[in-house]
Amino acid sequence: MRIQDELRAHLLEQGVSDVGFCSAPPEELRDLHYAVSLVVRLSDAIVDEITDAPTHTYFNHYRTVNAFLDQMLLRAGIFLERRGYRYLTVAASQSINRDGWNYEGRFSHKKAACLAGLGCVGRSSLFLHREWGPRVRLATLFTDCPFEPEPREPMASPCAACGRCVRACPAHAITGADWRPGIDRAELFDPAGCSEHMKRAYQHIGRGAVCGVCMRVCPAGERQK
Repeated sequence: MRIQDELRAHLLEQGVSDVGFCSAPPEELRDLHYAVSLVVRLSDAIVDEITDAPTHTYFNHYRTVNAFLDQMLLRAGIFLERRGYRYLTVAASQSINRDGWNYEGRFSHKKAACLAGLGCVGRSSLFLHREWGPRVRLATLFTDCPFEPEPREPMASPCAACGRCVRACPAHAITGADWRPGIDRAELFDPAGCSEHMKRAYQHIGRGAVCGVCMRVCPAGERQK
């Protein structure tokens, strides 16, 4: 059995919902030429409780799933290290302050998941999984383990003429532009506007760290219910 098949089986057994493999990491990672994209599906029952604002239950679920993904990254890394490979993890939710800009991580989980063929990005700037739409959380691991390519047909955007996320966004942070590979995030979404609204409106829920309204209204997530 290929090592990536062993790793996938190991992670799925631990509770990860989907796993993908790709290459083309950022140049700063040097010899870590391969990436593993981890997906965990969110609870429909919890997401469905979101109306025009997040709930306390969703905030707890969001944090718990992120922590679980970070643990799965470590388990995947240990799995690879025991077989003689190196690894580097990119946390599920971690912003890096670069020159005063706090709305960017070390590497885009969405980019890795798209390269792995697990889905695409919607007008909301959320990753849309092939099966569960935006109702997922992501994490990424880089390694020097030589995974074999797993070619998949690119996923076409399901957004079409839909603008539900644009209309529902309480921060008016979604522009309504269509995503395409290589597009600048600012053409789709204003992360600072989103963050500022959450901090103003939802201080009583996780000190304004989550929202989820655009995810809740997305029909790409509702289709599989």
